[in-house]
Amino acid sequence: MKLACSMLAVLALAVPVQADDITVGFAIAKSGWMEAYDTPAATAAKIRIDEINAAGGLLGNQIAVVDADTRTDRAESAKAGLDVLDQGAQMMVVSCDYDFGAPAALVAEGEGMNSFFLCAEDVKAGIQGVGPNSFSASVLAPVQGATMAEWAHAKRDARAAFVLEDTFIEYNKGICTGFEWMFPQLDGAEIVGRDTFKNDDASIASQITRIKSLEKAPDVIMLCSVMPGAAAAVRQIRAAGIDALILNGSAVDGSYWLDAVPDLSGFVLPVQGSIYGDDPRPEVEAFNKAYEAKTGARPTSQYAYPGYVLIDLWAKAVERAGTVDGASVTAELEKMQAEPTAFGPRSFSADLHHQNTALMQVIEITDGKPARVDEWQISQPVPLDVLMGK
Repeated sequence: MKLACSMLAVLALAVPVQADDITVGFAIAKSGWMEAYDTPAATAAKIRIDEINAAGGLLGNQIAVVDADTRTDRAESAKAGLDVLDQGAQMMVVSCDYDFGAPAALVAEGEGMNSFFLCAEDVKAGIQGVGPNSFSASVLAPVQGATMAEWAHAKRDARAAFVLEDTFIEYNKGICTGFEWMFPQLDGAEIVGRDTFKNDDASIASQITRIKSLEKAPDVIMLCSVMPGAAAAVRQIRAAGIDALILNGSAVDGSYWLDAVPDLSGFVLPVQGSIYGDDPRPEVEAFNKAYEAKTGARPTSQYAYPGYVLIDLWAKAVERAGTVDGASVTAELEKMQAEPTAFGPRSFSADLHHQNTALMQVIEITDGKPARVDEWQISQPVPLDVLMGK
């Protein structure tokens, strides 16, 4: 992370902003816990900016970058938004998380500018929570849960599921929402139990007792959680002798946590692209290598990828609009249906500035080693009322 941060600083200071540049402002966390999510995605965004500049720029101009640190603080997020605005930003990139990115995004919205969340997966990170010129290029958490439901049913004959939700953040709720919407629709599928826990709970013994006392043992456990609580829960589930397939969302991508659960098997998650060198799309591995060339290391999770995608989509919309004007660019973005990107097609509409369906790569951990085993796209988009929790 220190290397990545220093790279961002070099990128920000290396080239002075010129009068005719198109300026993108990054109001993101360069310190605090959100930095672990924002730095990789911002680095990816800047890789795409470098590529566009090397190919002649955007509307005949180079793209310049200015940035400010939100310090993983909501009040500082708004200040960072104002800071990059003062530096001439014409589009704003904000933090991965809705809560921490929204204050800056609202600054952009007040100016009629486009904003893009780096990797937010809450529907409010867009029209519903910010306004008509705000977008996210990542894949919504409910889509991840629905993907796991349909894939496990089709490929692992899952018919009985137990849902275990970590109440820590809205992202976790979203995964469970998608799973609980999709799974009961599938032939012979039933949710046989449900429970909750808190991410910092030292023990989930009571939840495990409920799982083991079920009349019908679950084929899968839908664990809606993030680190560090997810690793602790998995360790306790396996220690209790429960060998059901465990499913989760994209936030647990990466091998950094696997020492906490030695020789783990039967753990599956969906991602936008594989960091492990086994993605079937050559564009993904080309990006992984470009990221390594820029930072000295390959991406450690799939959360770098949406940063690259957001700049790619925004730049296409700017070229088609012939301007960086927010409303004009929004109109072009909303025309995108299955728009090709290195990480799969992306679509936006006048009602939704997120992905309510997407082709996901399926990663399975076996004997402590993660690898891509499949890909899956849900058979129907997650409806807006489900995304809104209604």
